Amino acid sequence: MVVQADEGRLTKPPRILLATAVPQERDAVARAFTEAAGERRLPGGTVLHRVRTAAHPGAPVADLLAAGVGPARAAAATASALTAAALAGEPYGLVVSAGIGGGFLPAAPVGSLVLAELITAADLGAESPEGFLPVTALGFGTVTHTPPPALVRRAAAALGCPAGEVLTVSTVTGSAARAAQLRARHPRALAEAMEGFGVAEAAAAHGCPVAELRAVSNPVGPRDRAAWKIPEAFAALTGGMRKFLPVLESWTEEQVPDRG
Repeated sequence: MVVQADEGRLTKPPRILLATAVPQERDAVARAFTEAAGERRLPGGTVLHRVRTAAHPGAPVADLLAAGVGPARAAAATASALTAAALAGEPYGLVVSAGIGGGFLPAAPVGSLVLAELITAADLGAESPEGFLPVTALGFGTVTHTPPPALVRRAAAALGCPAGEVLTVSTVTGSAARAAQLRARHPRALAEAMEGFGVAEAAAAHGCPVAELRAVSNPVGPRDRAAWKIPEAFAALTGGMRKFLPVLESWTEEQVPDRG
């Protein structure tokens, strides 16, 4: 789709950057698209995989990025992609952190999808005799980014999934005690993963809105790899992305200023 702008020019809708942690997640997201449209290698070795939603040149496109594991690596790779796009005169209109993660029971069972209303760094701060203090309580930084509410509402309706707080952790939860601590501090938490906040920090630095979609592969709590359902979560991620894409495309198209 193209949008009529001022002075008779035609401009394309803003592109979407979809950031996952690992290539397997990227490939699960890619299966939701119709056609691959090439690769681009950025400085530092970051590779973008361009995909289309239909097999014709004017179809909406997105770039897929396997940004790496953890908030720091995800932030660095996402920032690299955002900077390259801005320098090329093709800035992104939306960044989406997508992948699999742990779900807080009973709200987010294994195999389900969750959307972030809030993207929160759950372990960025300091311990104290009174308990955990987020970095904001220390007088600096931020711990939460808020995706566009209208986008979240539409996506949740299209996917038929809950929206709530998705936590970013640098250390994955492996005990019932820590799961309980996180739920006590974040009663609206649906899931935890390791990249969303890093992706959101990079997006915020570029003034770009952000969203997060997670497919649940395991319960948050005692670590039991035998109980994880990784293939099922990848399949849920692909299916969820197929439903998410029309919402993403329509929302980004609406963000193009109507100056005609």
